[in-house]
Amino acid sequence: MRRPLHTAAALLLAAAATACSTGPALENQGEVTAPPGDSRQLTIGSAGFTESDLLAQMYALLLDRAGYRTTILSVTNRELYEPALENGQIDVVPEYAATFADWLNAKANGADAKPVGSPDLGATMTALRKLAAPRGLTVLDPGRAVDQNAFAVTAAYAAEHHLKTLTDLGKSKLPVRLAAGDECVQRPYCEPGLKKTYGIDITAVDPKGVGTTPAKQAVQSGQDQMVLTTTTDATLDDFGLVLLKDDKSLQNADYIVPVVNRSRAGSTGVTGALDKLNTVLTTADLASLNEQVDSWRRLPEDVAREYLESKRLIPAD
Repeated sequence: MRRPLHTAAALLLAAAATACSTGPALENQGEVTAPPGDSRQLTIGSAGFTESDLLAQMYALLLDRAGYRTTILSVTNRELYEPALENGQIDVVPEYAATFADWLNAKANGADAKPVGSPDLGATMTALRKLAAPRGLTVLDPGRAVDQNAFAVTAAYAAEHHLKTLTDLGKSKLPVRLAAGDECVQRPYCEPGLKKTYGIDITAVDPKGVGTTPAKQAVQSGQDQMVLTTTTDATLDDFGLVLLKDDKSLQNADYIVPVVNRSRAGSTGVTGALDKLNTVLTTADLASLNEQVDSWRRLPEDVAREYLESKRLIPAD
């Protein structure tokens, strides 16, 4: 059975507007004492890109197997789906630990608040759960898969200069023109961090976006020497690119974590179903699944089902 992804922007705009009447009011947020809920009909949110769609489909299949009825809604804007998660319009969302921690921190303490996400997974999870709990949200345990910012060069360039890590690139003293988003010149994980942590000679940032086709083509052609992408990029091989290892942990701990509405989906039934993915799903697995959708043009629901069947988390049809 194919599970469609329903777009829900209009629904969630309404949900965001009424969040204060159905979710925890800001002035009343504090210690959560009510028992976690166990609604048998759950709505799973997807952020609308391939990886999020795949994760949402896997969550749905695992929850279906555990006796829940599920629907998937695709919403591309965190400003919409996070309030909907708080007020119960959405019950479960796949998120990224450090990014979500910083997003909730900015929401609670202002855009200029000191970031709480870091390369330390334990510290990041502690901060994230502290921010999420007063909003009626529970953050489940992270698994093995992490989708972090990453940097790639051509395989030929890496071989010529004996590069396997970002430290190797810094020690090489090679001048590097970097294809990335225009914000890279200010973000600590990008140009400033590459210079400070690794001593890489960034001569310019070519504003072609994060992991976009034009950015990868610029590196492939030699116009740029390195591209900012992610650890689960599915198309690096298509451009002859390889990742350089972030061996000094410049990037934050963006491990994949399910976030649930506690009053509707905070039960041990939901947690137990979703935790099964933690023992099997790796970063390499996720990159392969992304490739099957993005490059092979397979449907996310088919790829998700086949993967879970191969890991014996759900029975084969």
